[in-house]
Amino acid sequence: MKNLIVLSHPLVKRDLTILRDRETKSHSFRAILRRTASIMAYDVTQDLNLKQVTVQTPLEKTKGHIVTDSIILVPILRAGLGLVGGFVEVLPNARVGHIGMYRDEETLTPVDYYLKLPKNLSKSLVLILDPMLATGGSAAAAVTVLKEKGARRIRFVSLVAAPEGVRVLSKAHPDVIIYTCALDRKLNEKGYILPGLGDAGDRIFGTAE
Repeated sequence: MKNLIVLSHPLVKRDLTILRDRETKSHSFRAILRRTASIMAYDVTQDLNLKQVTVQTPLEKTKGHIVTDSIILVPILRAGLGLVGGFVEVLPNARVGHIGMYRDEETLTPVDYYLKLPKNLSKSLVLILDPMLATGGSAAAAVTVLKEKGARRIRFVSLVAAPEGVRVLSKAHPDVIIYTCALDRKLNEKGYILPGLGDAGDRIFGTAE
């Protein structure tokens, strides 16, 4: 899985353990997911392009840097919204688009229902955000849509991933790097990640409580 990068920061491992715990309530789940997303943002963007600038400190002028890359965050609704806040804290100039997709529970295929994207996708680093990379169908479909709209530099960011989903996305789009905090064991017969953390959307928004 050469397209896959598993983030190994100790604080990510700590927080992922709390997120997996079924006793973690929605308000805590949201806060910890946001914190984890902020940590992830550093690894996902470690190769951003910089430009040297001069700034005036209280004592003298010195050299510094600014990021020159344009960044677009595209959460897959609804669960992807849980990652946006943490990324925006680290990347305050990022623009945000949205893709609405859900997985048909019978066929496990993606169904799209909403699309709103910023302009100039072709000149931006596009980060697709979705806590779960399960079957890979929605992820691959989202990348296809973004490429059709002009995106050229795309990365997929998830909290946990199943091997099946990684293979599907990598086969469909071998140029897309996948970032995740954990490569889990497998999918069950209903397409849920094992051990996973349940339905991320339900846990973020409290719709299962």
